[in-house]
Amino acid sequence: MKTALQLIFQNYEGRRDDTDHVRDEVRLAELAEPLGFDAVWAVEHHFTDYAACPDNAQFLSYVAARTEKIKLGTAAFILPWNQPLRVAEKIVLLDHLSGGRAMLGMGRGLSRIEFDGFGYDMNESRARFDEASRMILDATDKGYIEGDGPYFPQPKTDIRPRPLRGFRDRMFAIGMSPDSVEQAARLGAQLTVFTQQSWETFAENSLDRYRTVFRQTHGNEPPPPVTADLLYCCEDAAEASAACAKHMAEYFLTVVQHYEIFTDKFKGLKGYESYASGSELLNAVGLEAACQAYVSLQSGGTPDQIAETLERRREIIGDFDHAVIAKYGSLRLEDAERSMRLYADKVLPRFR
Repeated sequence: MKTALQLIFQNYEGRRDDTDHVRDEVRLAELAEPLGFDAVWAVEHHFTDYAACPDNAQFLSYVAARTEKIKLGTAAFILPWNQPLRVAEKIVLLDHLSGGRAMLGMGRGLSRIEFDGFGYDMNESRARFDEASRMILDATDKGYIEGDGPYFPQPKTDIRPRPLRGFRDRMFAIGMSPDSVEQAARLGAQLTVFTQQSWETFAENSLDRYRTVFRQTHGNEPPPPVTADLLYCCEDAAEASAACAKHMAEYFLTVVQHYEIFTDKFKGLKGYESYASGSELLNAVGLEAACQAYVSLQSGGTPDQIAETLERRREIIGDFDHAVIAKYGSLRLEDAERSMRLYADKVLPRFR
């Protein structure tokens, strides 16, 4: 099992000065390598305190200069918001700056406030992602980019500096909806999901389909999925339970608000039909019950409890890689760091 530190850049309710908030994220990023993590991943989000890292490649280039071996992943470039040419240039430059340590992560996007800020129609997001992802992968293979699609028409243009090599064996794609799962498989990307449903449901509804489409498309076995969780690791079970109930619930509520989960905003949106159905189901379940279910699925507890959680997950879905979010909600930096250190010391060795 490979493990990534996923940085989400959440400044909960804007309580921190942004200077201190960004410094916190840098601190955690610099800890990942000495603690034995395999990768640092950084989100792309814009405009709000929910998560604010508008250029993950730029952030990771800083991390590259502060580290020696750890992999550096864009988790993710949201392709409908970016010109494919610029994504290809950024990931190639990051690869040069890091000595070949870059990982290409791609996503489609879900937040109306972010689509509106860029002036893009969410109904076009699926087609934009599909068109851009193919162009970027071809460009990093060939050293030039071109395209005749409706969204990103691109004359043949060289990528400079030239790619060290392509990214098809070191890329992942966020797959939180059925069509995104299938597209990840068609691209040959490692499927990455944020933990939010039972693993039995994930295995039946998403993972089986991903594996089937991957085998049909590429003729070989797919890589294991990546599951991304909130992390809180503490030797005291009661303290861990209280911290999870508070801070993980805080984060869940920011997700609900940022993505307008309990509204009908997804109804009628092309490519977001599964989210519309999910919103109806969550409204039927209720906010409190949905929040409790969400918290129960995360990596929270003592080292033994977290290890047991991961073992049960492996029994259901098979081998997987793990991405952990160490800082979220109102969790203090010192508590996030202590949790991260304990996870690295007591949990990671069991899965290596």
